[in-house]
Amino acid sequence: MNKNFSRRDALKSIAIGSGVLSIGGVASSFAAMNYIDNNTLLNKPKNNIKHSVCRWCFQDIPLDKFAKTCASMGIQAIDLLKPSEWETVEEYGLVCSMATDDFASIENGFNEPENHSNLQEKYRGLINKASRHNIKNVIVFSGNRRGMDEETGIKNCAKGLKPLLKYAKKKNVTLVMELLNSKVDHPDYMADHTAWGVALAKEIQADNFKLLFDIYHMQVMEGDIIASIKKNYNYIGHYHTAGVPGRNEIDDTQELFYPAIMKAIVDTGFTGYVAQEFIPTNPDEILSLRKAIEICDV
Repeated sequence: MNKNFSRRDALKSIAIGSGVLSIGGVASSFAAMNYIDNNTLLNKPKNNIKHSVCRWCFQDIPLDKFAKTCASMGIQAIDLLKPSEWETVEEYGLVCSMATDDFASIENGFNEPENHSNLQEKYRGLINKASRHNIKNVIVFSGNRRGMDEETGIKNCAKGLKPLLKYAKKKNVTLVMELLNSKVDHPDYMADHTAWGVALAKEIQADNFKLLFDIYHMQVMEGDIIASIKKNYNYIGHYHTAGVPGRNEIDDTQELFYPAIMKAIVDTGFTGYVAQEFIPTNPDEILSLRKAIEICDV
């Protein structure tokens, strides 16, 4: 795999390699042919949650058709889109809720000082593009540890991010660092616990730096999801969902009870986006997405 981060390819490969998508091409082709089926919510949205969905999980459906389906379902945004994809979703009244690009790397992030110059240059370009499209969030990553202690990682990330955050502030853009698990999906990733991310936010002290609290990843690493959200919500700017174990549908086959989690998020006064990031096992992927939105619409 190219060292430059391609989130869709990497995570899709992980899923296929582990047998999660055992129905593979059949499911994908079925979903691509039936992207408009089952796309109407059973109940009127309550509007307490701003719904989004990660594009990479449904990448076999053409983006324009996927955006049309999402819009008809009451979804307001699509996550983790590159600049070349923004205008397509905007045509359907959607926004990109989290911007990225090919250079954004999970493994090679801001904890390594030798990455700072290159990342700062490329992120300034992405921030400029995002600002022109009124996109508020741009994703960043800590990088892998490679033997680095956590305090050094915090200091290095802060040093690399602070100049960018000042620049992003002028453009009305927030930089959002994703918390990922290092146990299953991203071995050696540094920002793998909520406490580490919060410590970094406290070190940076910028109101346009937030954490992406991925519920799946943090359940794998530390559990205690609702208590963690209630304790740390001031530092969280975005959420991702998926089932545990397996990273699949958020239904009654897995250990997380999403209605309670969503209610806890609403109770904190959160006004950002909650993006579905599960890997569908149902051949009708859109039906799974509709059900996930209904579960989370508390």
